[in-house]
Amino acid sequence: MPAPLSPDPTRAAAFELVGAVLDRHRALDDALDALPVMEARDRAAGHRLAAAVLRRLGTLDAALEPFLTRAPPDPVRHILRIGAAGLLLLDTPAHAGVATAVALAHARGLSRFAGLVNAVLRRLAEAGSAALEGLDSPRLDTPPWLWAAWGTRARAIAEAHQHEAPIDLTLMPGETPPPGGIALPGGSLRFPPGTRVGELPLYQAGAFWVQDAAAALPARLLAPRQGERIADLCAAPGGKTAQLVAAGARVWAVERDRGRARRLRENLDRLRLSAEIVIADAARWGEAGSCDAVLLDAPCSATGTIRRHPDVPHLKRPRDVETLNVAQDRLLDAAARLLRPGGRMIYAVCSLQPEERGARIAAAIARTGLVHAPFSAAELGFLPEARDAAGNLATDPALWLETGGMDGFFAARLVKPA
Repeated sequence: MPAPLSPDPTRAAAFELVGAVLDRHRALDDALDALPVMEARDRAAGHRLAAAVLRRLGTLDAALEPFLTRAPPDPVRHILRIGAAGLLLLDTPAHAGVATAVALAHARGLSRFAGLVNAVLRRLAEAGSAALEGLDSPRLDTPPWLWAAWGTRARAIAEAHQHEAPIDLTLMPGETPPPGGIALPGGSLRFPPGTRVGELPLYQAGAFWVQDAAAALPARLLAPRQGERIADLCAAPGGKTAQLVAAGARVWAVERDRGRARRLRENLDRLRLSAEIVIADAARWGEAGSCDAVLLDAPCSATGTIRRHPDVPHLKRPRDVETLNVAQDRLLDAAARLLRPGGRMIYAVCSLQPEERGARIAAAIARTGLVHAPFSAAELGFLPEARDAAGNLATDPALWLETGGMDGFFAARLVKPA
């Protein structure tokens, strides 16, 4: 079977990205940055196709299984997964879906498997949507350890993960919203998935920045006041720093990684906002009692962002959460030290894991003497279902599902006794 002279760049990009995540355990965004120079349209399409494979990996493998008599090598399996995602999830015409997969096999030096790819995907195309009937996709696409951790919300969360996330914006105070968005109750503005934010009016003028509706809540719940001295620990990429500065606070934006700190600076420059950027380990930085308030958006497993980062379930393991807990505790202790008497802090994580949520707050109170200050029903009046039994913020992707859901975020408020 002859190979086309010019393999499809979208499939080629998707193949590189899927292999980077599943074989080399590299983050999808990092792999995307490492792709060869290509047309922006092909790059975006390749990313979308790879994300579909990662998002629905268990389902795709189950749909392919009846047509395979033996397990193919991993690179061939990736080609089959890419072809299946196009045929079953992205409405790729049958002829194009099969032909581009066969061409990809040839281009990757896998010509001896081209016949297998052709036969399997032709049969899958003939089966069509029937190949998905009877499959419990939410369970298939979710690692068992995550499903168990999410408890009674597991199915709703997993179903929400099957869909691409919308694009949410936070507006600078007083700015006119760009057209086409939906105003959300928490103050964010929502656009459909795939929106090219850089092409929206006033983007270059710094009228807004990208920030999931849930991610915007911790800074709002900190309620920064004019002139307050606030430390934003682990600050990059800068959305929460921007919120604090726009509210009139004087902000130390602390970030350990120089590359991420550079991105933070670039984002603030575009928004015409100024913060004191500090490149340091937040767990060791700063003078005791120097802050009126601290916002700690701690490093975490990021399981609350799976809709946007479908590589997360394939990269994270339970032992990673245990390691992160140690870092979170160190940062909580540092934040407590920075607070003046009577000062307040918000601890936040974009995680759905209980060990990174309330368990960390209970441990911090026992170690530091900080006092838990629950959010009132009025403070979360626009999202009452996200106020947990202890009065913390606890969102998940199945909330606001009718308008596109939201990231899974947890936030708790602690106060240092006067």
